[in-house]
Amino acid sequence: MKNTTLCYIEQDGRYLMLHRVKKHQDPNAGKWIGVGGKFEENESPDECLVREVREETGLTLTRWRCRGIVTFVSDEWPTEYMHLFTADGFEGQLTNCNEGELAWVKKEDVPALKLWEGDRVFLELLTKEEPFFLLKLTYRGEQLAGAVLNGHPLAL
Repeated sequence: MKNTTLCYIEQDGRYLMLHRVKKHQDPNAGKWIGVGGKFEENESPDECLVREVREETGLTLTRWRCRGIVTFVSDEWPTEYMHLFTADGFEGQLTNCNEGELAWVKKEDVPALKLWEGDRVFLELLTKEEPFFLLKLTYRGEQLAGAVLNGHPLAL
């Protein structure tokens, strides 16, 4: 099992999105996601968050909120626990990312992007200002096969 972070940085009704188009052998290839990555040894979720955002964007977060934990189960990849954050405070200048192209996207335009189907589930929860949640997403290949929110199955 691996632990990761994912952050949707907010500014002026937009999210900073990463279009994953640069990395070879990328399971997220061609998709739009937030920014984040894998924990390093002895890191806490917030330490991983701040480091990954700085590495991928050049920005230093000054205010963030943990919104939930998403468990990904797949028939192709190891189970992943993703700590999901939003942030609306940061300093610095946006830099190029070696994993893809960064773009500020209006929140209402995000669903039209090429996303993982499960990302649509938790992005809707973020939009609704859902309190801290536990979400389990089960995939068969790239197909979302199941979703369970706080112990209750969701209709797909």
